[in-house]
Amino acid sequence: MGWIILLLVIGLALAVLGFILKGLIWLAVIGIVLFVVAGVLGWSWRRGFIRS
Repeated sequence: MGWIILLLVIGLALAVLGFILKGLIWLAVIGIVLFVVAGVLGWSWRRGFIRS
């Protein structure tokens, strides 16, 4: 579960950094995608769809 939180924090940080620096919109897109993927993985792992 700790790695999901780490991925969420990294994704959020990349998204914020990408939006702050106007030339790095691609970084914001990567951050948003990483945030969403980590959220979906965390949700599905909690619901029992993915077993470790």
